[in-house]
Amino acid sequence: MKISIVIPVYNEAAHLGACLSAIAAQTAAPYEVIVVDNNSTDGTAAIAAAFGFVKLLREPKQGVVHARNRGFDAARGKIIGRIDADTLLPAGWTAQVQAIFDDEAVSAVSGAPHYYDFALASVADAADFYIRARLARKLGDTNFLWGANMAVRRSAWQKVRSLLCDQGQMHEDFDLGIHLQAFGLRVAYDETLLAGVSSRRLDTSFADYVRYTLASPRTYAMHGLRSRRHMYPVLVLCWLIYVPGRLIYRGYDPATGAFSWNQLLAANSSRVDPTINVA
Repeated sequence: MKISIVIPVYNEAAHLGACLSAIAAQTAAPYEVIVVDNNSTDGTAAIAAAFGFVKLLREPKQGVVHARNRGFDAARGKIIGRIDADTLLPAGWTAQVQAIFDDEAVSAVSGAPHYYDFALASVADAADFYIRARLARKLGDTNFLWGANMAVRRSAWQKVRSLLCDQGQMHEDFDLGIHLQAFGLRVAYDETLLAGVSSRRLDTSFADYVRYTLASPRTYAMHGLRSRRHMYPVLVLCWLIYVPGRLIYRGYDPATGAFSWNQLLAANSSRVDPTINVA
């Protein structure tokens, strides 16, 4: 079962190399790896081009949704994996995705995260694990997809491609999951499908963080789904832990894997909010 991995990127020179190196270490090599450069102004494209197995595409229309569409449309594998530039895949990820899609009833799947740049990673992982599992149960047939660690059948993508939304102020991965399920296709959550992800989404102003997180229920509201109410308790929890979470993230020392007061004062680069970086 051939797997294409698609990575939409915008100014990700600091993270893309490690992401692609992790893909190169897969025990079951993907059929193709597509990096879609969405008008980066740093060295992102050059880093992608340095990996011989990467197919580098360019999407001039600004927005992760447009970059994702460009990559998914070009993918030739039966399964399309979708990750972010800061995702670090464990070596068995592609093999596990192949096994999941042996079940013909599954049209798409998301997994769980490991926060590799957080000083209390085990605590963050456990909390996130609980929240995602609870949401998956509550949302039922309106389950979400998560763009940092997901895969979808190319045949399912083609069925809903013309129905998808492409504006800002929403999560394009959630939108895809909604349309797949509205078409009668199954979106699964597999808690054993792990991927390393960054906690850098915390490293922004509180107002920006609130706006970003509210895009989750907003995406559901755009489609008239009342199941969005299950997301609000999760968002309140996220807002409550924002300050300590951001401090713990900023203080993470990659050399020791622990918190460092010196690291807390070092300069960091936050991620551009993909819900507003849309033309």
